[in-house]
Amino acid sequence: MTGFEPGAKLVNLVLLGLLTVLLILSLNTGPVALGWQTVLAALSPVSDPAELSAAQLREYSIVTSVRLPRTLLALLVGAALGGAGAALQGLLRNPLAEPGLLGVSASAALGAVLCLYFGLAYQNVWWLPVCAMGGAALATLLLQLLLKRNASPLSLILAGVALSSLAAALTSLAINLSPDPHDVQDIVLWLLGSLNGRSFEDLYLCLPFVAVGLILLLLCGRALDALTLGEDEAASLGVGLSALYLQVVIGAALCVGSTVAVTGTIGFVGLVVPHLLRPLVGARPSRLILSSMLGGAVLLLLADMLTRVLIQGSEIMLGVVTALIGAPFFFLLVLRNSRELNL
Repeated sequence: MTGFEPGAKLVNLVLLGLLTVLLILSLNTGPVALGWQTVLAALSPVSDPAELSAAQLREYSIVTSVRLPRTLLALLVGAALGGAGAALQGLLRNPLAEPGLLGVSASAALGAVLCLYFGLAYQNVWWLPVCAMGGAALATLLLQLLLKRNASPLSLILAGVALSSLAAALTSLAINLSPDPHDVQDIVLWLLGSLNGRSFEDLYLCLPFVAVGLILLLLCGRALDALTLGEDEAASLGVGLSALYLQVVIGAALCVGSTVAVTGTIGFVGLVVPHLLRPLVGARPSRLILSSMLGGAVLLLLADMLTRVLIQGSEIMLGVVTALIGAPFFFLLVLRNSRELNL
């Protein structure tokens, strides 16, 4: 059983090519029109900045300080959410598993909001991703305990709704008790999910956690392949189930928690991308996780570009765009699986 078959390799190459094109387009997308020559010049080393005019410095700053970190962060967050979604679907052996639907993202957001509420983030910026990852890990572990006995897709959805509702209620309580109305507005806008105003500091904040998380998830591929046969069969093949569960939980928590801490809640990427790619690369997690990372980066980068051009003069929150894409998609999946869900 090979990790990557020719079909998966071809799909990955196509996704890489599409991602490259979108990366270039993203740097030239926004309310301020910039020519390709300006974009390329801004990315090239400048021998003497004093020779540039004020207009050139402003255009170069838009590319390098505003659009470039935003573009790279969209790539990173999309890869993290896509990979985490594919890995969770393999772990729970359920195609409806996704960080947003399972309450993992909401729990990560709760951890981040509590960090902001108690002022930990102002003491040390690293507390924010740590608290968010703690919330994501706790939610994933709880789901694994609830669904360990081959639970049905309906049980998975109900457990996810319960976790999401609990996390949302506690988040709302923290917002309601916040003494500063300005903090309340910032938290509410942040919960909607956005890449607007993000800088290289935000990218550097989540990059190490996402990198480690994605590596852990990729290394789980073969073991998750065996798990698709059932827990007993996987154990007979030498898979350490406890270690596998812990590795996926930690990997997903690192990916989801660190990105939520920087961008807020962005849902449905981990659901839509694996479903779109599964017919092309197969259902084996060892192939699907990497393809979902690339596909997630493509989807989120495309969605972020749409937020900048859909409405002139204003910007739609990224979490709203992904929800508008993902919610109808999820509804169609539920209809397609209605017999299995006994609805």
